[in-house]
Amino acid sequence: MTSSADAAVSYDDVVLGRRSIRGYKPEPVPKDLIKEVIALAMRAPSSLNTQPWNFYVVAGDVLDRIRAGNTERNLAGVPDSREFRSHGAYEGAHRERQIEIAKQLFAAMGIERHNQEQRKDWVLRGFRQFDAPVSIVVTYDRSIHGGDIGPFDCGAVTNALVNAAWSRGLGCVINSQGIMQSPVVREHANIPDDQVIMICVAMGWPDDSFPANAVVSHRKSVDEAAVFVGFEE
Repeated sequence: MTSSADAAVSYDDVVLGRRSIRGYKPEPVPKDLIKEVIALAMRAPSSLNTQPWNFYVVAGDVLDRIRAGNTERNLAGVPDSREFRSHGAYEGAHRERQIEIAKQLFAAMGIERHNQEQRKDWVLRGFRQFDAPVSIVVTYDRSIHGGDIGPFDCGAVTNALVNAAWSRGLGCVINSQGIMQSPVVREHANIPDDQVIMICVAMGWPDDSFPANAVVSHRKSVDEAAVFVGFEE
């Protein structure tokens, strides 16, 4: 295993090379390495330097209990209880991109369109946080709940987290399924009531033999996304 210093790569390499990892080796991730990744992530900007985020880093038997509780409640039809507002179903271009990445993943995994059993198993992998050895639950202080700035800042720190992890040889996937049954997560991760559960990040050493890990999502172009105003042609 290379040291974290040896694994550090350039910013461009991280951003262009990073991809979502949904299959992991069983080896544990050293606590000191996770602390190093979190320290880097916390250099993310926040509104007025409020730094509202906190991290509950879960592994081992505790994470297994969260996986089990998430799966059991999902199979029992318990409605999700995410603590942030959902936008509802995607439509238009957003829906098209959602379908596109699903097709890429199912093709990589050999999941046929009408194979409901395999599709169900794939969904349950999300509730199990993709069997990663580590889950990082990102929360923010309830004292600022109700506005959009706290969740916005948590988005910034989560982006920084997955990039910092990649720079150290670790893979991640940002995973809302893992916190959809928030009472389970709150109980086993000992998250106090003064915290709002925002999102979780599955983390571990990427398993290069896992087909979905090779999937790279297509991105829209700068010309599609950016409008330049006031520039000379």
